[in-house]
Amino acid sequence: MGERPLKILFAAPAYWPAASFGGPIAVMRELASELTGRGHEVDVLTTSLTGVTQPGSARTRRDVVDGARVHYLATPLRFRWMGVTPSLPLWIRRLERPDVVHVFGYRDPLGTLAAAWCRVARVPYVFEALGMFRPKLRKVRLKRLLDHTVCRGVPEGARLLVAVSRIERQEYLDGGHDAARIALRPNGFPTPYVPRDPGRLRRRLGLAATDTIVLSVGRVARGKGLELLVEAMPTLPAGTHLVIAGPDDGHGMTAELLRRRQRLGLESRVHLLGPVTASDVSELYGGADVCALVSAHESFGMVAAEAAATGAAVLVTDTCGVAECFDASSGVVVPYAAAPIEEALRALLADGARRGALGAGARRLASSLSWQRAADLQERIYRDALASP
Repeated sequence: MGERPLKILFAAPAYWPAASFGGPIAVMRELASELTGRGHEVDVLTTSLTGVTQPGSARTRRDVVDGARVHYLATPLRFRWMGVTPSLPLWIRRLERPDVVHVFGYRDPLGTLAAAWCRVARVPYVFEALGMFRPKLRKVRLKRLLDHTVCRGVPEGARLLVAVSRIERQEYLDGGHDAARIALRPNGFPTPYVPRDPGRLRRRLGLAATDTIVLSVGRVARGKGLELLVEAMPTLPAGTHLVIAGPDDGHGMTAELLRRRQRLGLESRVHLLGPVTASDVSELYGGADVCALVSAHESFGMVAAEAAATGAAVLVTDTCGVAECFDASSGVVVPYAAAPIEEALRALLADGARRGALGAGARRLASSLSWQRAADLQERIYRDALASP
């Protein structure tokens, strides 16, 4: 006899189509799609924010996305990626009582209030920090203060803490949480596919067939290692071009990268494309010789998974959770430091046969790490949370 379908509520600081907030948006959408496809009911309470610089809506709207009922709450106030939704208490009471709540993100008002409601209403919830658990980068002292005051109950009150990698699991452990309360659920990889127009990027930039392309996709933000890629360019062959595609995250990195580009005389070889659509990204991967994810810290790093699904040669730093998925046959993993990154890029750009072999291995990897597998794990996490005291 099968287990009954669940009523699941996602509480998320942003949701599809707000892709400019990075990989977590795609992760939540994929999970919701898989879960609703299995007969579970999924509601999503989220802000109406669509990007770091775009204002939220003053009105609430509802939509169905991949089978999930998404409630984009009126968001009249915001601080960077965090939106304030005054109507959250009303809407959370209007919905049918869920069996389990999945709180995504940390320190944002929506998730903090949703977790507090769960504790008061005695609704079990799981907490997924989306890489935010350890204070890092900006306003570290303020984050630590919040973690010891208003946000303290969010992880403490959760039945289980969801980690997408061993890196994120260790952050929970370092924060004093019991290993028995931490559930590991790596993200899935997209289904492998062949980009329809792999020459599109090369034509857009006016590059010769003999030129090579190193591609970095994602938010233009501090901690992404973009400055290391720019600084590596003078050591690479003259026909090498660096393409950085993604929205500016308000950290001042775009201006810094432009200054570095000018200082190094790389105006013709370093290209900042700005925001790109999801359909455009797939063609960018197909046009790249190497796809590089060299962040100082990523709980996972979905762009490397996306690149792998297209058969690209992937370079990733060992400070990214997704690095745990790759082996020597499917990608190149290096320490987060200038010299190893430069050396790996030089070796890959000089060896087309190796790039081809890595691309084939990356496709095999993507086939084995499907979203169906991730949803199996997530479904079990929900049922374990319901069974735990």
